[in-house]
Amino acid sequence: MAGKRDGIIEMGGNMKKITEQCRDAVLLAESDGCQVYQFRNETGEGTITLYEVFPGVALAYNDFHMRYYNSVFEPGRDLFCIDHCREGRLEYAARDNACGYVEAGDLKLDRRLTHSGRFEMPLSHYHGVMISFDMETACRTLPQEIKDFPVNLQALQKKFCKDIYPVVLRGGSQIAHIFAELYAVPEQIKRAYFKIKILELLLFLEALQPSEHAEEKPYFYKPQVEKTKALQQFLLLHLDENFTQEELSGRFDIPQTTMKKCFKSIFGATIGAYVTECRMNRAAVLLKTSRDMSVAEIAGRVGYDSPSKFAMAFRRQMGMSPAEYRKRR
Repeated sequence: MAGKRDGIIEMGGNMKKITEQCRDAVLLAESDGCQVYQFRNETGEGTITLYEVFPGVALAYNDFHMRYYNSVFEPGRDLFCIDHCREGRLEYAARDNACGYVEAGDLKLDRRLTHSGRFEMPLSHYHGVMISFDMETACRTLPQEIKDFPVNLQALQKKFCKDIYPVVLRGGSQIAHIFAELYAVPEQIKRAYFKIKILELLLFLEALQPSEHAEEKPYFYKPQVEKTKALQQFLLLHLDENFTQEELSGRFDIPQTTMKKCFKSIFGATIGAYVTECRMNRAAVLLKTSRDMSVAEIAGRVGYDSPSKFAMAFRRQMGMSPAEYRKRR
């Protein structure tokens, strides 16, 4: 029966905590070692579908359409967690008072020691797979499940989790190969297939030297992040106006180089590309819903004083002219 849970789930007699959680988690469904949780706030909703694969080892699908969620998670036990980002972006604590960003294709490995507080999803969505190991149980039961398995889970945790902060491995073809098939597994073979893929992942990490996929992405201090997010909101409110990067740098009191790097890390695009995409999306809505407005008027609403330049930008973004888009809709 569905009901509220405070981030605790019981599987196979072991009490486990969901590693991505808030106090408003609602258990939607439960059957045969699988549980589905829903999360909601004023910015949207998300779900975690969690499977117990081995005793002490769980695999979960994370599907969030939210701008942020507030986590109250405290591990209370020794954990080793691996997150693969399929789509979207996730902010995480990279250092004291500093943030980094996981993007599509990346792996994040940590012990969930900095997993409470506000987690931002700058693109308002995040999709991926999470594999978590309750070290006390998993280290005892995995050798029993897989005889002569060559991976020492404790050594693997120590190899990648040297301090309290996550380590992020850049996406690559090997990581993509391991995880791609997990997003389209037939229901009848899921549990057995999960076992194979988790063991494959552990073997990959055992052979991998962290420096081979070391994080090269910058992290940013929270005041820089807060200014950059305020800048983004300002741009959204003024899509009909044009600003130079020098003007934006002065308005938000942040050096231009830092502003550009921070913006791209948070939102995954340059300021110019981001503004253009937002303008074209706004124009697309107006073309569909405001048929009394001319294309030239809509161009002005999204910052173009030249209808021809607007039409060219719209075609590059949408693959058709504004008139064709309006006609088809």
